[in-house]
Amino acid sequence: MTELQHYADTAIRIAHAAGQLIKEGRENQTLETSFKGGIELVTQMDLASEQLIIGELNEAFPDHLILAEETANDVTAAEFQKPTWIVDPIDGTVNYAHYHHQVGVSIALAVDGEIKVGVVHNPFNGETFHAITGNGAFLNQLPIQGSTKTIMKQNLVATGFPYAKTNVSQLTDRLKNVLTQCADIRRSGSAAMDLCWVACGRLDSYYERDLQLWDLAAGWLIAQEAGCFCGHIQNNELEFNAFHPSDVLVAGTSELYLGLQSILQQADS
Repeated sequence: MTELQHYADTAIRIAHAAGQLIKEGRENQTLETSFKGGIELVTQMDLASEQLIIGELNEAFPDHLILAEETANDVTAAEFQKPTWIVDPIDGTVNYAHYHHQVGVSIALAVDGEIKVGVVHNPFNGETFHAITGNGAFLNQLPIQGSTKTIMKQNLVATGFPYAKTNVSQLTDRLKNVLTQCADIRRSGSAAMDLCWVACGRLDSYYERDLQLWDLAAGWLIAQEAGCFCGHIQNNELEFNAFHPSDVLVAGTSELYLGLQSILQQADS
C-alpha cells in the first residue's frame, strides 16, 4: 500500500464516522443553530463533526497540520507547504438544517501546497467519492468519469451563491448568460457535492464565486481525477490558497470548459 493510499483509506474511514454522527444527530436531536457573521448558518453538529475529524486525524497523523472550517484555521502561508488536512465537517449546512439530503463531509490532504487526496462522503445517500492524485476518481470504490458532452446548449450547469450578497449584479449577469446559452441550471447548496456530481457525469459543468479552500479542495481533486477540466473563471489556473476565496470553474470536457468560461467572462466584462 502506498502512503497516499493509506491517507485516503484513513480519510474515508473518518468521513464515514463523521457522516454517521451527523446523520444520527439530525435524526435524534433538535438542531441548535447560530449564524457566523450574522449570515452563515452553523449547527452544533458542524462542531461535533469537526471535533471528531480533528481528533481522529491528530491521532493518526500527529505531525500533520489541520485547516478546518469552524475551529482549526491557524495554518500560516509557510506552514501550508507541510502536510495539511483540509476539512469541511458539513458542506451544505443549510441543506442539513432543512432536512435536505445534499450534504457532504469533505476531507482533503495537501502536500507541498498541492491537493493529493480528496474524500467527500454523503451519509444520507450512502455515497463516498474519493480520489488520489494520478490514480483516478471513484464512487463507492468504482471508477467514475465526467461528462463527454461537447455542445453548450446541452450543458447542465450547477452553481451556488455566496452568503454575503455583495456584487449581486455579477451573480445575476453570469446567471443570465448561462441560462441563455446552456441547457439549464441546478443549485444544490453544496459545493463539494456539485464537484462530485460533475465528476460522475450527473452534472456537466459547475461554477461558483467566493469558495473557501475547505469547500472545494476534495471535490476539485475528485473532478480532475475523473477527467474534468478544472480551473479559474478568468485564467485556467486554480491556485489552492488557504487564505483567499476562489472563483472556480469545472467542466467535463475541454469544449464545455472553454465555452462556459467564455460565457462567464462575457458577463464579467
